[in-house]
Amino acid sequence: MAGGPLEGIRVVDMSSVVVGPMVTQVLADYGAEVVKIEPPGGDHARGLAGRGRTKGMSSKFLHLNRNKRSIALDLKQPQGFEVLIKLIRRADVLIWNMRPAAMNALGLDYESVRAINSRIIYCGIVGFGSKGRYAGKPAYDPIIQGMGGIAALFHRATGEPRYVPIVMADKNAGLVATQMLLLALFARERTGESQCVEVPMFENVAKYVLEEHLYLSTFQPPLGGMGDPRIFDPWAKPIPTKDGWICMAANTDAQAFAFFKAIGRPELKDDARFSSIATRFQNVRDYFGLRSAALATKTTAEWLLILNEADVPAMAYNTLEALVEDPHLKDVGLLRVIDHPTEGNIYDIRPPNSLSCGARDVYLPAPKIGQQSREILKELDYDDDAIETMIEARITVDGSLGAHHKEEV
Repeated sequence: MAGGPLEGIRVVDMSSVVVGPMVTQVLADYGAEVVKIEPPGGDHARGLAGRGRTKGMSSKFLHLNRNKRSIALDLKQPQGFEVLIKLIRRADVLIWNMRPAAMNALGLDYESVRAINSRIIYCGIVGFGSKGRYAGKPAYDPIIQGMGGIAALFHRATGEPRYVPIVMADKNAGLVATQMLLLALFARERTGESQCVEVPMFENVAKYVLEEHLYLSTFQPPLGGMGDPRIFDPWAKPIPTKDGWICMAANTDAQAFAFFKAIGRPELKDDARFSSIATRFQNVRDYFGLRSAALATKTTAEWLLILNEADVPAMAYNTLEALVEDPHLKDVGLLRVIDHPTEGNIYDIRPPNSLSCGARDVYLPAPKIGQQSREILKELDYDDDAIETMIEARITVDGSLGAHHKEEV
């Protein structure tokens, strides 16, 4: 048994790339039994993020698919679809992130799935909510960042629209979908009833942006324009020091006054522009300007020592390379080197959060395509002859370690 608070929860994962696999990895890390359904060619993420040591085992796939078992199924063939239905029949959760029309074409809309399993938690992660005019349109992270206002934030701040260089819209939707699934499971524990969960990427990013930047247009009629000026200020970024950058935020009065004292300007606490949170906000350009001028006079290490002693929130600026070597991350063991059965030594990013009841105690490295196909089919009472017939017909793929077959990735 896997252990963890979700032990005994069975998840059929029809999702791919980032948004859905992120959700099911969280569920799997805390004990759920996740069966990853892949086409014989595999999840598209297997070919993303540059070359790996083994075909179909990209770094992105490795970081999003641990603690899962993979079965390859050609759902266009009746026998492949039959296997999926058997898995759904015994599952607690079905999760998918394809276009709704594709699920409907397969006969896997919510009502049809609920007829197969009356206790199922049915979770679709979609580009756009089903009640709006964009429902059913294809969506990828750049499209949602652009439509949802993320690129426009850069446009206003820098004069050029661009995307956050991380799949932020996907990951935001993944976090929300994890919450919604757990809420649905909790509701089912109380009522025994199936739940249909819809998580739209566009609406969730729009909410994310507008919470900050509706700003004075929150009030109707508007008291002013949109966009929080403090966040858009050119100096709202890591601050240059004599030899690098530093990340600092002195927001409360106590922090700001301590900062003024630390830079040798204690009298600034009586300056009408800086004497309260409200006045510093109204004069954010001046406040950020004096902050930047002061911090340019010493090295990062010198300022970290001074500001730490003054109890002013400030920490080092990390490059990607420095982040991997961050001493705190080493203390908590966020990154660990594991020996993957096909990839050799790799960095694994362990779950950063903890529960007193613990997490999964049986670790499963990210699988090859169909690595557990044979194992899962036997659990569904298919005999060896039937499994061999399915493999020969390419209904499934035997990706078990040591199996001799031609990889088609």
